[in-house]
Amino acid sequence: MKTIKQLLQAKGYAIKSIGPEESVFDAMQLMAANNIGALLVMQDNKLVGILTERDFSRKAYLLDKPLKDTLVKEIMTHQVAYVTPDYTNKDCMALITEMRVRHLPVLDNDQVIGIISIGDLVKDTISEHQFIIHQLERYIYSTPR
Repeated sequence: MKTIKQLLQAKGYAIKSIGPEESVFDAMQLMAANNIGALLVMQDNKLVGILTERDFSRKAYLLDKPLKDTLVKEIMTHQVAYVTPDYTNKDCMALITEMRVRHLPVLDNDQVIGIISIGDLVKDTISEHQFIIHQLERYIYSTPR
């Protein structure tokens, strides 16, 4: 089973972030432009929260004010579930299921080094299963009868 460090090496370490004082309108534009469902909320290079499409859909309308006047810090999730590079895919799947989240920032010594989504984990799991199937087929068809 791959570690998150290995998964990030294949996927890349790029993250998209926004500050807590930025507008929700700007955050939504950034998500749409990058075709992503979450932004890490960073302040002074520290993770202070996460803003997801779910936060937006469930919290923004409750404030009853324009998106350009709504700050990220007003609707972001403050307590962020995260993982370290030594977690495995299986560890992350369990955490995502238990916490009911779709994105996990990856921290190493309190520094954000990447982000893993449920899509990344599922893609890796499928790839691993396909590899195993291929190896079994090779074994079956190359065995003398």
